[in-house]
Amino acid sequence: MADKNLQEKIDRIGNPSHMLQNSPVGPYVFPIAPQYTNWMEEVRAWRHGAVLLNQSYHMTDLYVRGPDAIKFMSYVGVNSFANFGRDKAKQLVCVNHDGYVIGDGIIFGLEDDEILYVGRPPLAHWMKFQAEIGDFDVETELDIRSVENPDKPRRLYRYEVQGPLALDILNEVNEGGPLTTKFFNMGEITIAGCKARTLSHGMGGAKGLELWGPYEDGTKVYDRLLEVGEKYGLLRAGARSYSCAAMESGWIPSPLPAIYSGEKMRPYREWLPANGFEATCSVGGSFQPDNVEDFYLTPWDLDYGRVVKFDHDFIGREALEKMEGEVHRTKVTLVWSKEDVLKIFAGMMEEFPGPKLMELPAGHYAAHPYDQVLLDNELVGLSTYPVYSANERAWISLAMVRGALAERGTRLSVLWGEADGGTKKPHVERHCQMEVGAEVYPWPIHEAARVEYRAQR
Repeated sequence: MADKNLQEKIDRIGNPSHMLQNSPVGPYVFPIAPQYTNWMEEVRAWRHGAVLLNQSYHMTDLYVRGPDAIKFMSYVGVNSFANFGRDKAKQLVCVNHDGYVIGDGIIFGLEDDEILYVGRPPLAHWMKFQAEIGDFDVETELDIRSVENPDKPRRLYRYEVQGPLALDILNEVNEGGPLTTKFFNMGEITIAGCKARTLSHGMGGAKGLELWGPYEDGTKVYDRLLEVGEKYGLLRAGARSYSCAAMESGWIPSPLPAIYSGEKMRPYREWLPANGFEATCSVGGSFQPDNVEDFYLTPWDLDYGRVVKFDHDFIGREALEKMEGEVHRTKVTLVWSKEDVLKIFAGMMEEFPGPKLMELPAGHYAAHPYDQVLLDNELVGLSTYPVYSANERAWISLAMVRGALAERGTRLSVLWGEADGGTKKPHVERHCQMEVGAEVYPWPIHEAARVEYRAQR
């Protein structure tokens, strides 16, 4: 008999960690063209010119409507909602009952009683479940990503224009009032006669606006942006370049949701389908524990300790209050050794099996990449999402390391590749593990982004 839910699938397989490590599903999908010009110059455009990103298809949207919308968000999120409402936005972080991260994403105050979450599926599913079982006067509507429902149009188009020339383009196309450019504030813009709402932020750590409106307006708005953007050298970002943006901005986009263990989470696992994202997603990399809980991360691991506020009751509050005084890992950027990276590529021209292939520009081959960070053969942290940054001209990854090792210039190594020739994931070729030297840098790695973007948080 087929599994009815995630819990039944885990019970059948026996070990959720092994289930995830051997999942046949590959990395997270961005269902747009791989590249429109070439991915390298598309990446460089958000640092040196302007780039247009189409975010209409790869994220899951969840609408929460009703008199208790803000009260509900306050219950599921570690954030404070003291000043949240219409035209406010924030990065929502949610944890399980034991204080481990389920996910994060952006929420938008569309109205005082209507909030839109935009992000990867796990957090949308968790909130929908909590709305169904909780005593809140809210209704939810799920608008799932196009990969899971390719024949259904999205409710909204969602674009982002960013880079040093982004505001020049946006001001020229705007037919309405002045643009709202204060960091993480919402506003409005009118393009080709179509009104849209905006959020001031930038995925690559550059200046710009995210804008969205009814899906049927999307083509007119897109074409007008391209028309005006042409004289500014605007480039469209395809899936390959888009996969690098989060790493340059210092955002770890998809920690494994902490849902696969614990009796308190069992009802949720029984609610989730056996063929949904959480049941089929993959974990890849050299960190391969038998216990799935070793993958779980705290808010402090992800540098979200700064948004944890104990001014309200929320799921996981008691656990986080206990965690707060503990020693935590620190998020950093790792710059991989040029010489060792060249050894990986040289292995393609040597006897098989060689080092694990690093796809360009994104070397992550699973939805949730976890590699070991080592110092003198001792595990001292975790590395995620290795990419080639065409702006930094280097391979970089985001990592969480012991606090004392987070100082700039500290030399560590990343264990690249999986043990014993690789797991059963069919898209992972047989290979040999190797250590790659790495040097600690801050995040975001680009100094201007730290000063002009991160400093506004």
